[in-house]
Amino acid sequence: MKKIDGTPKTLRELFTGVKYTVHYYQREYMWGKKQIEELIEDLTSEFLEYYSEDNSLKDVPSYGHYFMGSIVLTDNENAIIDGQQRLTSLTLLLIYLYHNLEDGEEKAEVLNLFYFRKSGEKSFNLNVEEREECLKALKNDESFDTIDKPESVRNIYRNYEYIEEIFPEEVKGQALLFFKDWLLDNLDFIRIITQAEQDAHKIFVSMNDRGLSLTETEMLKGYLLSEIKDDKERNKCNDMWKQTILNLKELDKDNDLTFIKNWLRAQFAASIRDTKKDAVPGDFDIIGSAFHKWVRENSSKIGLYKSDNYEFFIKNDFIKFSKVYQRLLKYSTEFDKEYEHVYYNANNNFTLQYQLILASIDPKDSEEIVNKKIKLVSCFIDLFVISRVFNFKTVDYSAIKNRVFDLTQQIRRLSIEELAEYLFNYLNKSEFEVKEGARWFYLNGFTKRYMLNIISRMTNFIDQEIGLTYSFEDYVSRDIQNPCDIEHVVADHFNQHTEEFESEESFQKYRNKFGSLLILPRDKNRSYKDKVYEEKKEMYFSENILARSLNEKCYQNNPQFLKFIDKYNLKFRPIEHFTRQAIVERQELYTELAEIIWNNEKLLELKQ
Repeated sequence: MKKIDGTPKTLRELFTGVKYTVHYYQREYMWGKKQIEELIEDLTSEFLEYYSEDNSLKDVPSYGHYFMGSIVLTDNENAIIDGQQRLTSLTLLLIYLYHNLEDGEEKAEVLNLFYFRKSGEKSFNLNVEEREECLKALKNDESFDTIDKPESVRNIYRNYEYIEEIFPEEVKGQALLFFKDWLLDNLDFIRIITQAEQDAHKIFVSMNDRGLSLTETEMLKGYLLSEIKDDKERNKCNDMWKQTILNLKELDKDNDLTFIKNWLRAQFAASIRDTKKDAVPGDFDIIGSAFHKWVRENSSKIGLYKSDNYEFFIKNDFIKFSKVYQRLLKYSTEFDKEYEHVYYNANNNFTLQYQLILASIDPKDSEEIVNKKIKLVSCFIDLFVISRVFNFKTVDYSAIKNRVFDLTQQIRRLSIEELAEYLFNYLNKSEFEVKEGARWFYLNGFTKRYMLNIISRMTNFIDQEIGLTYSFEDYVSRDIQNPCDIEHVVADHFNQHTEEFESEESFQKYRNKFGSLLILPRDKNRSYKDKVYEEKKEMYFSENILARSLNEKCYQNNPQFLKFIDKYNLKFRPIEHFTRQAIVERQELYTELAEIIWNNEKLLELKQ
């Protein structure tokens, strides 16, 4: 092997005027929601450690740095041997910044890092032919159909949508400009260039296959087992541990880590880092970065004094909570009517639900009590999240983790009665109400990520009430050939509505109101897009019940629907012309539906 060249590089240096290739035999771009969430959380949290509204951009170079690891390339054509997942994901983050920065020069600076001219041709920094069309659509802020596209392309498009959904509010606005500078100049890599491709692969193998250090999970297991004196019992515990970790990893390769972090935070963490600059990390933070060390240093706090305690900790606590966690993961991805709220919360990307649910469970709880607590806490989380969303309040991880941590401590191991009473009172004392928020709710950049979930819930609620067999999954799944999208009842043609609206701004305000939206299959959404309401109304009659309700035929020979209207005293009516007044009425109808679906009284029902 010839001499290896390893050089420190910032993200700006890696992406300035350099195009990278990915050979056909390399693995696909495989990162998913979990990895994107971790990347955004790690980067924005590190940035917020240093950022202050009192700073100027001149202060950014003095902020701390974040190390992103090594990138292995071949010298002849900049082929990426190791680092494709990170570089692709960071390219998507740059595209997000490009669309959300307001200053033209700043936007151009970011654009030139991921899309620029070289050798007389403009192309992306990741110069992979099959990805070009998708990246162009993202750059131009256009929709893109991923059906029948390669796996890498599907993941790229989906992960960009994830970034749009989860990017924290506190890093938007003015802070985004600071974050951009920090990302470009304080994100560090080691670029390793080899003169021969074979050498690059040798380095990749040596970095990943030799001298592997123990994972946090393995170090925690080693510590716990070392404290068990009886050889026979230690071996039993080891076998139980290994099988449990194997079960977790079958669902996702990092599930052992995420489970243990959630479990320890839920059951034992007593402190969290303050939001002020230079604050000391608390239990919550240390568990997130080095839980094996935290358990060792806090063994007495969690009841680990002698051999029997360590044995019981594995055989009872570890096994019990890991089984609950695996159930929660299943309910998050496979709709189960009995545990429906776990699925709703996962669909809203509220990952902190696992911590809260595990916090409520006592190791001594029976299976029946555990089941009730899962339903109770997941329902509370749904009510909590939706009430905030209706009032335009963020539920992003970084903004809400301290509040959730406080809740975690308050509900830790409560009885069913205590838990239901605490959660019910918590919601009733909240300054955010579904009804008040829904009256003013509309589609914008923030609510976009939740609107499909909310309207799908309303549609499916009516389905269930009138005996239709549709599932919530049918409306929100993105993995089917023709997924649902948000449908504007009013087409985007201000010139057709000048008699009712004094300005285009007023027209857009009403067009985006909650009551002026539906969900439709993507192909129908696109084909109906430019049609006037009177044409759409007839077409809507073949769609879901909420869309059909606009047509007078929905109220003929439809006893179950009419019975449903009477049951809840709802003001459903067919609408001949979708005027400004009709939008106001429809908004009020949606508000009434929302109040029925997201009602705090459900918590008291679930404790029975």
